[in-house]
Amino acid sequence: MSRWCGRRRSGRRTGCRTRYGPMDGIHMTEPQVGLIMGSDSDWPTMEAAADALAEFGIRFEVGVVSAHRTPQRMLDYARAAAGRGIKVIIAGAGGAAHLPGMVASATPLPVIGVPVPLKYLDGMDSLLSIVQMPAGVPVATVSIGGARNAGLLAVRILAAADADLRARMEEFQAGLEQLVLEKDDALRRKLLGS
Repeated sequence: MSRWCGRRRSGRRTGCRTRYGPMDGIHMTEPQVGLIMGSDSDWPTMEAAADALAEFGIRFEVGVVSAHRTPQRMLDYARAAAGRGIKVIIAGAGGAAHLPGMVASATPLPVIGVPVPLKYLDGMDSLLSIVQMPAGVPVATVSIGGARNAGLLAVRILAAADADLRARMEEFQAGLEQLVLEKDDALRRKLLGS
């Protein structure tokens, strides 16, 4: 995985992007996680899920599957995912955000929905659409724009059956604890002037 950042214009960075090589998960054979979104414009949000998966060495695939514009393709993807070895699907969508729920209705796999914030309503429409699923069609829903947590949740789901991955998740969690302790110490030093 390599990062590149655009040039600054008017004092602002034009943006950073991560490029994934074949060893970083994307497009690898035998992916464990399907990372799909309703439009390529959702990638800036969904990229954080890819980053989280790559950090743990999880093989994943990425694709655009629209619930409204390519409904048959979406259903085909959902129905075939388990047979291809996918174990978890992360689906991000904005607006009406039907993708996660429709995929969940057509697959026995766990589906994690990511509400993608759009220009209007700040993603509340997406959140409510994804979280309000009927009985029998569960979708685990993360916060608006919470793709990183979706990636981490996928890792935890996979770790339930993989002791090595579970140990790496426990190490990651211990690192979070240490980070908080360091921030606490830094803030106290700053406020107390020491």
